[in-house]
Amino acid sequence: ENKEEYLQLRLRHRMLDSIKPQLENLLTGIYEVIPADLLSVFDYQELDLLLCGVPDISVQDWKENTEYMGLYRKQGAAHKVIKWFWTAVEAMSHEERIRLLQYATGCSRLPAQGFKALQSTDGRYRKFNIQSIFKSDSVVPRAHTCFNKLDLPLYDSQRELDAYLSVVINMENITGFSIE
Repeated sequence: ENKEEYLQLRLRHRMLDSIKPQLENLLTGIYEVIPADLLSVFDYQELDLLLCGVPDISVQDWKENTEYMGLYRKQGAAHKVIKWFWTAVEAMSHEERIRLLQYATGCSRLPAQGFKALQSTDGRYRKFNIQSIFKSDSVVPRAHTCFNKLDLPLYDSQRELDAYLSVVINMENITGFSIE
């Protein structure tokens, strides 16, 4: 009956309570360098960008290391929706590309070797994937961050794709998944 509460408490224990002394020492050290009130204005994504910098994302490298699945497989990069996708990515600001990368892969940075060295959660190299889905399944692109996979609906126009892609990269939580 209380499975959700149990899971929340178990997660809290594993991620916070079991390492409380170490976490407190880490935060004390950080706050000695940067006062807590200055850090509190940033969310975790902004802080990540501030601490780690903005990664260089080559759209050409991204294209070359992308696999197409479903109805996109046969035509690959020549499929009209895929062409619209890459047009949208090329038109994005650097920050928007980072947010898309984070949404689709769960990470805002690339390995030093670029997209060819993306890894899945099991540690294996796994290229970025774009899977076709019908709009009846979802009108917004869906991410499978463990597999570097983006489910991209079969849109009817560039404008429609741009609108829904904008929704996912401008969400507050752009990790591609939730606990619920």
